[in-house]
Amino acid sequence: MAKWFDEKYREGNPRTGIVRRGIRPVGINMPKLSYTSIIVIINVIAFLAFILLVNNSNTEEALALTALQPSTILSGGAIWTFITSMFMHANLTHLFVNMISLMFIGNFVEKLIGKKRFLGIYFATGIFAGIFFVAIAALTGTDLNIYAVGASGAIFGLGGLLAVLTPRLPVLVFFIIPLPMWAAMTFLIVVVWIISSGLGIPIGNIAHLGGLLLGIGYGFYLKRKYPRRTKMISQYFSR
Repeated sequence: MAKWFDEKYREGNPRTGIVRRGIRPVGINMPKLSYTSIIVIINVIAFLAFILLVNNSNTEEALALTALQPSTILSGGAIWTFITSMFMHANLTHLFVNMISLMFIGNFVEKLIGKKRFLGIYFATGIFAGIFFVAIAALTGTDLNIYAVGASGAIFGLGGLLAVLTPRLPVLVFFIIPLPMWAAMTFLIVVVWIISSGLGIPIGNIAHLGGLLLGIGYGFYLKRKYPRRTKMISQYFSR
């Protein structure tokens, strides 16, 4: 698991959280960006690049190159959009909400399970969210020509992981509603789906669900592979 976990538990008492630290050499340490911060920066750059692309071509051409469209995928085209769509956003509000959510959730997950696992699950859930969206569109015959963009599939995947590893972690939904992590993710997927459906707001609920399910599945995989460590993590973040 993560270096954070090793430092917290390997040398100390998991009940008290007391850790014995050795003497470390003094030197000049340059600050290192977290993978989460790098992903946020890439998303911002991609958003600006998309605006330039639209200005130099047109919106339809720009979307065809970057956004995920089920009909295009099912005809064998634009496979790369499973990845590019994860870094594209419909507008500034969409980008802001997703990046704020990613900064809070992503940095925590990165410290909890380590950089490599974080990066792997981020891309896995984001890509699976797109695959799930395309698959449901193909099965139901709906949303075939809809373009899907955004990092929220991957973000819901990270939330699903936390719902399993730290189910009782207290969080503030919309910064005002206190809920444990498992209830927060349930609340978000259900309420956002109801509101978007009722008001006709184009939100990728199917993609959110796909990312969430894979994140939950990976959480249970980690619990099975590291039962002692994941139990300690769950207990620590339930205080």
